[in-house]
Amino acid sequence: MGGRVQFKAERHMRISLILTLLITFIFGFAQLDYAQRGFGRFFIEQNDPPPTELVIARWKFSTNGRIGHMGWSHNYPTAEIHLNQLLSEVTAVNVESMSYRIVNLDSPEVFDYPFGYVSEPGEMELNEVEVHNLRQFIDRGGFVLVDDFDGPWQFDQFRRQVLRAFPDRRLEPLSSSDEIFHTYYDIEDLSIWDPYVPGADPVFYGLRNSAGELAMVACFNNDFANFWDWIDQRRYPLKPSSEAFRMGINFVIYAMTH
Repeated sequence: MGGRVQFKAERHMRISLILTLLITFIFGFAQLDYAQRGFGRFFIEQNDPPPTELVIARWKFSTNGRIGHMGWSHNYPTAEIHLNQLLSEVTAVNVESMSYRIVNLDSPEVFDYPFGYVSEPGEMELNEVEVHNLRQFIDRGGFVLVDDFDGPWQFDQFRRQVLRAFPDRRLEPLSSSDEIFHTYYDIEDLSIWDPYVPGADPVFYGLRNSAGELAMVACFNNDFANFWDWIDQRRYPLKPSSEAFRMGINFVIYAMTH
């Protein structure tokens, strides 16, 4: 009796091991196949956007690997899809939910899309072409939204990269009275996201182009893409989530009118 029980247990373990190995093999093969068609082993696939007035460019940049070399892709593409959908419904901007694209910062293509989105800039370690393109993009009239980073080391790393491109300029703290927070919606409270994001209090920093116009907003100790991405998953209360969308719309309208 004991022998049969032991035999059945060993047989069950062998079957479980085979199934585990089979699933691992299938999943690994699927990852490899998808990676060959996309942007890496994490299922990051390029999008061919419609010819709309606005196309959000998700910047892919060189990294230091502190966030697995994939911080640039966090919340992609659902954050863009949800933000674009709301933009299409509440504004007159010609945009569709699929109006987004991954763009390499070291490519000339970066200048084809005047609204750039950067995720996890604490992982930025820009090469010389990317540094050059960043400066040119800003001074040609482009706008960059920098999001999803918190803590001193991430801010210091981001600031160093900005200084490489703009040694003559500094990131300046923004306040609720700045125009960008009142372009489409009036956002009076810049701390409403505080309980829902890591790090200390959210701080907004701005960088100006050579004409003195605000051309970059960095959302330090904040993560708007989480709010946009997860709006249908009930992870956050409605108030900070709706304010995150209102803020995103302000960023886009400001970028398109300045």
